[in-house]
Amino acid sequence: MVKEEALHGLIVKAQSGFFTVETGQGFRVCQLRGKLKQGKATGDLAAIGDRVRITVSEDGSGAIEEVEERERAIVRLDPRPQGNYQQVLLANPDQAVFVFACAHPNPRLRMLDRFLVIAEKQKIPAVIVANKIDLVEDPKEIFGLYETIGYPVLYTSTKTDAGIEELKSMLTGKVSAFAGPSGAGKSSLLNAMQPGLGLAVNEISRAVNKGKHTTVTRQLFPFEGGGYVADTPGWKSLALWDTEPEEIDAYFPELRDLVQHCQFSDCTHIHEPDCAVRRALDEGKIHPERYDSYLRLRSGKD
Repeated sequence: MVKEEALHGLIVKAQSGFFTVETGQGFRVCQLRGKLKQGKATGDLAAIGDRVRITVSEDGSGAIEEVEERERAIVRLDPRPQGNYQQVLLANPDQAVFVFACAHPNPRLRMLDRFLVIAEKQKIPAVIVANKIDLVEDPKEIFGLYETIGYPVLYTSTKTDAGIEELKSMLTGKVSAFAGPSGAGKSSLLNAMQPGLGLAVNEISRAVNKGKHTTVTRQLFPFEGGGYVADTPGWKSLALWDTEPEEIDAYFPELRDLVQHCQFSDCTHIHEPDCAVRRALDEGKIHPERYDSYLRLRSGKD
């Protein structure tokens, strides 16, 4: 009889059906137990960020016996033609950190609004990092509107070290998903907080972006002081694939509390009379660019 040891842990790496689990007693490479794979899977049964129960045999091989229920996850539809399989980019993130440059490249705020809507829908707390603040006179002119909505905004520069310690403190002890457009400075920020971290994350990011979905490695990188960082480039292709147009207003914090005051329960906030959202827009309580993002996401243009 083969003796097996039961352990609990966190999946920190996934590649081609093999999962590296951090157990507190070291790392174990495991595969899913066959019983978990019975029936047709509609999505990833295990992913980085999942908390699991494993057994380890005397020969050192591991098997995942149970995947704990996810609190939340960053999910997208498999981009391959056959359709409805749900890929889990990261399970159980504590927060999503969206890094956008103030300049070089100019910030695409509609992309940021889209990221924020996806985070709201998947109940992931969002943090906005306005990077390269040394390139503009007043970064709050660009990103300050998000503070008024209630999102935490950190203003950073690797040239002047502005905001680096604050960002480091915000990441410590948490599982953080990093995302943002190319050139925004994610790698530089990660390197500034922990030498070599940005380079390591970037190597995985490049592999993921090659699109070889059967051999992609997804990985959590340990953060000094506790916590993990994951680059999640798939946000760029995340579609609101399971979202109806009438849901969108619920994912704009400045709109959702106004909806109940509209005259019509199915108000689109576009042309109806006595619309509380349009009234707030006219009164300057809603930023016109955010309202435009709402219209575009509702119509499916963005």
